Amino acid sequence: MSAPTKPLPATRTDERLAKRVAALLSCSRREAEQYIEGGWVRVDGRVVEEPMFRVSTQRIEVDRDASLLDLADVTLLLHKPPGLDATAQQFLSAANHAADDRGGVRLLKRHFARLTACVPLEKAASGLVVFTQDWRVQRKLEEDAAVMEQELIVEVEGTVAPATLQRLNQGLAVDGRPLPPVKVSLNSTGDASSKLRFAVKGAHPGLLAYLCERVGLRILGIKRLRVGRVAMAQMPLGQWRYLQAHERF
Repeated sequence: MSAPTKPLPATRTDERLAKRVAALLSCSRREAEQYIEGGWVRVDGRVVEEPMFRVSTQRIEVDRDASLLDLADVTLLLHKPPGLDATAQQFLSAANHAADDRGGVRLLKRHFARLTACVPLEKAASGLVVFTQDWRVQRKLEEDAAVMEQELIVEVEGTVAPATLQRLNQGLAVDGRPLPPVKVSLNSTGDASSKLRFAVKGAHPGLLAYLCERVGLRILGIKRLRVGRVAMAQMPLGQWRYLQAHERF
């Protein structure tokens, strides 16, 4: 008695969206993928940004304004909440995009891939954190780290005496080596706490905590407002925006 024959696998009738778009536009598969990742392709009226998406009989449309020129790498600016690791990207999503973003960039899923976190900020601090896909921005922030000024607000316990401010502004050293110079001013003061505005070049995680400890100040919170010439402004906590075309670090 012969063994039963196995049924042949069903022939697939669907195909990758990139293949369909390449056929529609008579372009290469890579160009088709770029059109899709650029948000120019709709499947049954819905934008699909995944080239691997499978299609069969759906209606495929390519926007008449579709262009491969609008595929520049982007830089995202996040108002990081305290307690969040500076390299974490869980807040970088469409849901947390600042409503008043004036960057003029069409939000795409590809903007959340291949991001590098630049200019470290301690976990306990809040404020401006930079994520970029652009190697030129990354190189600028790395190469100019020692000379690029950062502006931060440091809340400390109690009031701050003028002599303490003077010590901070005169510069401190550790093991005979001078620490990065800082410019410190009193931003606000109250019975329970005071806020100091620090402008510092060559800042690194832990520097401000060390400086404050050296002069007897207990830190309650740190918030970074600016990196170089780029400021966070009034962006809400946990939200992000695009770096605008005219902004330079």
